[in-house]
Amino acid sequence: VQLQAFGGGLVQAGGSLRLSCAASGLTFSTKAMGWFRQAPGKEREFVAAITWSSDTYYLDSVKGRFTISRDNAKKTVGLQMNSLKPEDTAVYYCAARSGAQLSQDVRGYAYWGQGTLVTVSS
Repeated sequence: VQLQAFGGGLVQAGGSLRLSCAASGLTFSTKAMGWFRQAPGKEREFVAAITWSSDTYYLDSVKGRFTISRDNAKKTVGLQMNSLKPEDTAVYYCAARSGAQLSQDVRGYAYWGQGTLVTVSS
């Protein structure tokens, strides 16, 4: 299984970025997918998750600003991030569950991408 995340970069506060994650080696359409992030010196935290049928769940602090989506045909999951804040600065990871249910727990994800850095300047 491979998950490759890309799309990170440097953006000013209030700006937007779109992250994408390409999956291979798994039956993508049956798996719940998630995005997590890890800021320097902090634990990895849940950001958003999406089921195979596009039910979604978000961290409270990103609701209304971030949108997770998926394309089962292309085996990709995206994270549109708008109105970015300096506190959104982190390495962002996409992850795949072994099952179909949503989870906010890091331990609930079996497969992880390499991470992509998002830096939001004030």
